[in-house]
Amino acid sequence: MRSRIQSAGLGDIEQKVAAGERLTFADGVRLFDTPDLLAVGALANLERERRHGARTYYNYNIRLEATNVCTASCLFCSFARLKPGDPGAYTMSLEQAWEKLRSRSHQPLTEIHVVNGLHPDLPFSYYTDLLDGFKKIRPDIHLKCFTAVEIAFFADLYGMTDEQVLRELMKAGLDSLPGGGAEIFAERVRKKISQGKCGADRYLDIHRLAHQLGMRSNVTMLYGHIETNDERIDHMLRVRALQDETGGFQAFIPLAFHPDNNQMRKLPAPTAADTLRVHAVARLMLDNVAHIKAFWVATGVDVAQAALWFGADDLDGTVQEERIYHMAGSSTPETMTTKQIQRLIAAAGRQPLERDTLYNIVSSVA
Repeated sequence: MRSRIQSAGLGDIEQKVAAGERLTFADGVRLFDTPDLLAVGALANLERERRHGARTYYNYNIRLEATNVCTASCLFCSFARLKPGDPGAYTMSLEQAWEKLRSRSHQPLTEIHVVNGLHPDLPFSYYTDLLDGFKKIRPDIHLKCFTAVEIAFFADLYGMTDEQVLRELMKAGLDSLPGGGAEIFAERVRKKISQGKCGADRYLDIHRLAHQLGMRSNVTMLYGHIETNDERIDHMLRVRALQDETGGFQAFIPLAFHPDNNQMRKLPAPTAADTLRVHAVARLMLDNVAHIKAFWVATGVDVAQAALWFGADDLDGTVQEERIYHMAGSSTPETMTTKQIQRLIAAAGRQPLERDTLYNIVSSVA
């Protein structure tokens, strides 16, 4: 494959990667513009295997969206409803949310991942009680809850600072932040598609705060809509810059745009080739982020499997309940068992490793 990389005109980038030299903005754009996808993938795979060998991570988790009532009006969103009482709007009671965990008492879950709409009428105690209740049911569960967009919304709604919100949630049991809400950091794009959400600077500031307070987090990028390749690289470089500062990001997660049932339905979904390239470029550009996640719910199971040879080393987890992508037309299953994930990874020629949220190994399959 090295001859293919040379033939694609990427020999100088290969030399940089091999020497541990940081890639530039121009390098990143070239990786997107190079016609030979397999050459880009081969280069990313060299870096992936240098870091992780065949190791591929997943976790035993549950996804929970407690409410889809949301004051934001993102053009790409099929999940949110603007106010209570709108068709399809829902808000779980605390008991209903807690029952999602209680009913899985037989499962060796290690993580609950909670992402919600920006509900204008719930008290802050709804969120602190939610976390506290989960910890009472299962004290050892890791709570990865509330995007930076939600943290900013809580602060503005309840008259608190972002740090006060984080500290109160941590006191209630919050362990880490998910990466959602990043979309694309470019202001041109955010103004068009993410009305009502905090800006890129505040998103990054909240992750900076979380890292300073001792938490880890992930970071996402929504791709395949109206963003340019330049804006994708800018997004990655802003992630890289904050990671240089704090070291708190665990994984970068490219999220594929899904057009069904939203205001951007006239746009096509990203192709498998685009998805593989985004993961590959992310692996090469983000030299200080340990993991690139192919979130199988977003990419599709088959493409996620292929992405394990295009820079990705993580498939997320069992998920079990997911509404955001499925309301946007995702045809993936709503859950996978650990055995199904293990089989998926092994069939791709990789080694499955069950991890917890912080990438401590829970079990491995030979």
